[in-house]
Amino acid sequence: MQSSILLCLAAFIACTYAQMYLPEEPMEWYPGYQQLVSRHPRDLTWERGVGRGRVFGTLGSTDDSLFGRGGYKQDIFNDHRGHLQGQAYGSRVLGANGDSSYLGGQLDWSNPNAKAALDVHKEIGRGSGMRLSGDGVWNFDKNTRLSAGGNLEKTFGHHRPQVGVQAEFQHDF
Repeated sequence: MQSSILLCLAAFIACTYAQMYLPEEPMEWYPGYQQLVSRHPRDLTWERGVGRGRVFGTLGSTDDSLFGRGGYKQDIFNDHRGHLQGQAYGSRVLGANGDSSYLGGQLDWSNPNAKAALDVHKEIGRGSGMRLSGDGVWNFDKNTRLSAGGNLEKTFGHHRPQVGVQAEFQHDF
């Protein structure tokens, strides 16, 4: 009888002092664990001179897709007329919500007072379109100038173009 009382008393004391054991979180095991969990971008970008232009490319990924882009760009002229650069490109995106492929070409012109850009693109299996933009600055005297710009975006097919125009007159007193 005494041994059963001692056994019950020992079990009662053991239950009173017992602690619940929970395994530690991984963040407590390794300092900086949270930084290791989030993925860092691992993009590969390269550019190489070929002929009078440059071939460029990028391979990379996001959390839900893989992408690749490549193309060729070349300076057409860079003289008193300004700087004109042409570019042809293509891209491919593989994602959970579907894949897409783009092909396009772009012309960029600039001089000290103005710049313009034209981009024509085609998404394989879907529509094509273009973007045109330009802006310029005209100095009337050393304190007065007019800045103006505009853009046009058109999806070929049934959609109307989107047009934007902006102008600003500035005078410094």
